[in-house]
Amino acid sequence: AHGNSLENLLMNPTLSDLVGGIESVTLSDEEARRRGTQKSVLERRAPPTFDVLIEIKDRQHMVIHHDVAEAVDALLRGRVQVPEDRYVDERGEIRISRRETPEAQENNFSGKPRRRRGRETPDEQLVEETNGHSFAAPEEYEPPPPVKRNTVRIYPYGIGQNRLRSAANSLNVPIQIVDNLNLADAVMTLKNYYRQQPAPIQDAERRGIPVYILRSNTGTQMEQVLVDIFNISVDPIDAFDEAMRETQEGIQRVLSGASDVILSPQSAAIRSQQHQLARAANLVSHSYGREPYRRVRIFRR
Repeated sequence: AHGNSLENLLMNPTLSDLVGGIESVTLSDEEARRRGTQKSVLERRAPPTFDVLIEIKDRQHMVIHHDVAEAVDALLRGRVQVPEDRYVDERGEIRISRRETPEAQENNFSGKPRRRRGRETPDEQLVEETNGHSFAAPEEYEPPPPVKRNTVRIYPYGIGQNRLRSAANSLNVPIQIVDNLNLADAVMTLKNYYRQQPAPIQDAERRGIPVYILRSNTGTQMEQVLVDIFNISVDPIDAFDEAMRETQEGIQRVLSGASDVILSPQSAAIRSQQHQLARAANLVSHSYGREPYRRVRIFRR
């Protein structure tokens, strides 16, 4: 196990404890609004083992984090805690670069919506210190306009309509819930209902209307289906956040009386975090299946 940057250590389940470890936490609605993030966010679990962290990029280049705890917290909350960057140039001189004022930016760990940055303010411009001269970073492109999507009319069969609306609002996609199959662009139902092949499902398939099947009646499952319907690109870190949210929902279902919950297939690194959340809730979890379809099952002791 190894990591060549602070971000790599945070994502490595074997080494993340060196910098305090990370855990998924569910915020209250008020706190999520105050932070401007989703309700499910990542937080540092414990104090770091070391106060200072040095990333050795190569023999002539290193990056120094003078306060590891502050740097980890900043990364997880979407505020870039810019480290000190030192390297030796062609003339053998030590050069240092940094930002004058750390400002909130989107990064891979934040629960904030990801977007491209527009023009930076003077306080955010990169300044390189060498021989008394400063060089400003080049301006970045303006953010692209928001994508316009057509409204999709969904016929829900046996699923929670309020949860479906919440899932659509979370992804900011336009849907219309209809109770007439003649008006539907798509049908959404649970796996158990689909197996029974009720008349509306048979009718939809006969007409060629797409039928989307949920494994469970949860907001996470609905969001995943909406991502497919609207062809939304999801990066790996967004997938990590969704996996943590699904794990928390599964834990709550088991604690509420369900015999067990089987989660979606995930990578080994994400499964490790899922096992940690299950242990923290005093539940048992095991991984089943073969890669890349290996998944976690959570149940009581």
